[in-house]
Amino acid sequence: MNFKLKKEDEESVNKLLKKSKEELRAVVLVLLNNSDLSQKEVAKILNITPKTVSKIKKRYLNEGLESALHDRDRTGQPRKYGVEEETEIIALACTDPPKGRKKWTIRLLAETLSEKEGFETINRETVRLVLKKVQLSLG
Repeated sequence: MNFKLKKEDEESVNKLLKKSKEELRAVVLVLLNNSDLSQKEVAKILNITPKTVSKIKKRYLNEGLESALHDRDRTGQPRKYGVEEETEIIALACTDPPKGRKKWTIRLLAETLSEKEGFETINRETVRLVLKKVQLSLG
């Protein structure tokens, strides 16, 4: 008997595979290992490009399993504020605003925080991104 997923189920399964890069990469390695499938066939089955399959295989052969499954660290500026500092930003936003103010604004939070030790260089955008990450609205 021939098995066939419903169209919407197939799309859901493919989205799930694409969300978890590590799982997708593991499936690529398993398919290459346990079958006579070519890289192109594996790519077609998983709805990815043959180049992606090739990269995963090459990283496994050259660098091992961990490298094949996980992304390398990316270059760029390291995070300036960690979990403790972000928690402090969120906690301040949840308090009553200073006297004479109706509510906290991002600018007011940044100005207030910049007076504290460890936050001397904080800016509005950093405060905005921290609040956005936890979906905290000041409005």
